[in-house]
This record gives sequence, C-alpha cells and structure tokens, in this order.
Amino acid sequence: MGFLDGLLGHGSDLTPAEVNEQLTGILTQGESVQVAFRILRDLIVFTDRRLILVDKQGLTGRKVSYMTVPYRAITSFSVETAGSFDLDSELAIWVSGRAEPIRKTLKRGANILAIQQAIAASIR
Repeated sequence: MGFLDGLLGHGSDLTPAEVNEQLTGILTQGESVQVAFRILRDLIVFTDRRLILVDKQGLTGRKVSYMTVPYRAITSFSVETAGSFDLDSELAIWVSGRAEPIRKTLKRGANILAIQQAIAASIR
C-alpha cells in the first residue's frame, strides 16, 4: 500500500472516496488519495504521487484553482500551532523554483500535526 497508509484514519478530515469524487478529472489513472484535509472550503490532498492544493474561490466556490506539488519539489516546510491569543495555525511549504513559500492559514482545531506528519512522510 502507499507510504501514508499509517496516517489513514488519524487526522484525515475526509475519506479518500469523498475526495475522489471532488477530484474527478484531476487525478490520473491509477492515482489514489491517501489523506485529505479540509480547510474551510479548500482542500489539502496527499495522493500516492503528489500534493494537491485545492482553492475554491469567490462567493459560490464555483471557480477552483488546483496546485500540484510533486513531493520531490518540496524542499522544506513549517507549521505553527495556534496559541492563546493567536487563534490560527499556519502551514508554509517551500518548493524548489519558488522564492516564496506556499502559505495556508488554518483555523483553531485544524489537525495541523497530522498535516505535518503527512508532509514529513511524503518527502522522505
């Protein structure tokens, strides 16, 4: 099975079946979703081949941006958990060829540690 199998059921907000429906036409033949997390309307999806960041835009969310990051392109990442006065957690992923990191802000209660584990397991 995939390298993220140990994380399935441990912090995933969505089941692979739910995400497969939402990513019809995006996933390649034979590609399988390992772990997925919902951030408000957006998704962070770990497949057996890549990281997919899904950004639903606008009031209706009908406009959707998909960013694919091959695991080999991730050079480093950081997570910042929510504190007493700072209610948001933050995720930053540095990708080769980009000067600025990809940043995601997560609301209190988001499973930032499971996301960190999924990234760490994928960039071995």
